[in-house]
Amino acid sequence: MTAPDTAVLRGQGPVVAVVAAGGAIGACARYGAALLWPARTGGFPWTTFWVNVVGCAVIGVFMVVVTEFRAGHPLVRPFFGTGVLGGFTTFSTYTVDIQKLVEDGHPGTGIAYLAATLLAALTAVTLAATATRRALKGKKSL
Repeated sequence: MTAPDTAVLRGQGPVVAVVAAGGAIGACARYGAALLWPARTGGFPWTTFWVNVVGCAVIGVFMVVVTEFRAGHPLVRPFFGTGVLGGFTTFSTYTVDIQKLVEDGHPGTGIAYLAATLLAALTAVTLAATATRRALKGKKSL
C-alpha cells in the first residue's frame, strides 16, 4: 500500500474539515428539532417532514445566491450547502420512517409521508429558488 499524496490531502483537507464541521452543526440542529417535536409512534413524522422541507427551501435560496449572485469564499458552499444543510436534512431518516410505518401496520401513513415529503421538498426548493431569483433580479451579480 502506498502513502497518500500529501498534496492531494492538503488540497482536500480544508474541504473535508468544513464539510465535517458544517455536518455536525446541521445534524445537531436536526437532533434538537427531534427533541423539541418528537414524533409519536405510528403517526405522521412531522418533524422529519418539516426539517426536510425547510432544508430544501434553504438549499434553493442558497444555491441561487452562491451560483448566480455572489460566489463568496470557496469553502462557503461545502460548509453550508454540503455540511450544514446536508447534515440538517435527513432523507435517510425519511426512508427509515417509511419502512417503520409500513412494518408497524401503517402503510397508508407511510405512503402519504413518502409522497408528501417528495412533493413538498421539490416544491420548496423550486419556489425558494424562483423567489430568490425574483428578489435579486436587477441586483449586481457575479
